[in-house]
Amino acid sequence: IGSSRKYEEACDIYVRAANMFKMAKNWSAAGNAFSQAAHLHLQMDNKLDGAINFLDAGNAFKKADPQEAVNCLNQAIEIYTDMGRFTIAAKHHISIAEIYESELLDVDKAICHYEQAADYYKGEESKSAANKCLLKVATYTAQLEQYQKAIDIYEQIGTYAMDSVLLKYGAKDHFFKAALCHFCVDMLNARLSVQRYEDMFPAFSDARECKLVKKLLDAYEEQDVDAFTDAVKDFDSISRLDQWNTTMLLRIKKQIQDDESDLR
Repeated sequence: IGSSRKYEEACDIYVRAANMFKMAKNWSAAGNAFSQAAHLHLQMDNKLDGAINFLDAGNAFKKADPQEAVNCLNQAIEIYTDMGRFTIAAKHHISIAEIYESELLDVDKAICHYEQAADYYKGEESKSAANKCLLKVATYTAQLEQYQKAIDIYEQIGTYAMDSVLLKYGAKDHFFKAALCHFCVDMLNARLSVQRYEDMFPAFSDARECKLVKKLLDAYEEQDVDAFTDAVKDFDSISRLDQWNTTMLLRIKKQIQDDESDLR
């Protein structure tokens, strides 16, 4: 009992010190002190308290040492998954993904953590939370030109959305993005996929996104860069295209320009 009392007192001292460091905005020292408290909790087999202190450490390190923040969050995740708390683990995988996105600039690792979070959410039947993570995966995989992976996700989420009263309106965006990914790979496939989306989800035919893709396909077939540019401008003047869509459209336009110069 004496030794565990000592451990508990040491934990309290570390946590108090960590909070003082936080007040002084000395984030690394705060992170280290929380981390020490976490390790002591684990020695006493207080897993939950250990996990909470690892999260505290991670949040402190976020402001000073993003890689150390990732290490601490991973240790917390390990404890939560051991305890079968997958929803909480998923949430912290997203935190790690966000650090890789904005601080450490490692898209591949961000993708891995979003995928892991999506898996855990799916296992806990949190479909919409899983889809949110998967859309992040699709965004990045398409940017990395891993189009098939992105297409699979957009089609899967589009199909899920079109059967839901609340999400139906968003389905067209997912099919639009899937069509643009197809277009980046192969024009004929893009045409076939648009037909397939219209068959599956007739409302897609009336969507401006669908009409735009069809205009772009015609312009591509005619090798008409001006028609392509005008169609994009017309669409953009009514509903702004986001950065991702613009990137994909520029890639497709570049293919027309390259084909044109090959013919000269």
